[in-house]
Amino acid sequence: MLKEFKNFIMTGNVIDFAVAVIMAGAIGLVINGFVADIIMPIVGEFAGGVDFANFKYILTEASGTEGEAGYVAENAIRWGAWVNTIVNLIIVGFVMFIIVKAYNKTKTPPPPPAPSGPSQEELLTQIRDLLKK
Repeated sequence: MLKEFKNFIMTGNVIDFAVAVIMAGAIGLVINGFVADIIMPIVGEFAGGVDFANFKYILTEASGTEGEAGYVAENAIRWGAWVNTIVNLIIVGFVMFIIVKAYNKTKTPPPPPAPSGPSQEELLTQIRDLLKK
């Protein structure tokens, strides 16, 4: 059983998959950083300097002083953070689209199929006709 597991782990597909997962995580960090640090400030500037993450609907106000006994934290629906998440999803999807499109352009198209010669029946027919002459 251990030998079968070793053979399974060492196959090319498993190793390729592991590398793909690691690369996807690294690319995800780069893209999320690009969106959060570069694109979202630009979107916020075009939206009048508003940070959507600050928008919320307060259900229960906070009471007391934070860190003291009896403190109750604010309970709120943070819909602005959700809007930020939706905008991030759209931007990340667009960036991934551009990356995949650029990658597909680098691929070389497969060579055209070799011209097919006459079939075996056609060759036999030609030989028969030549022999008749």
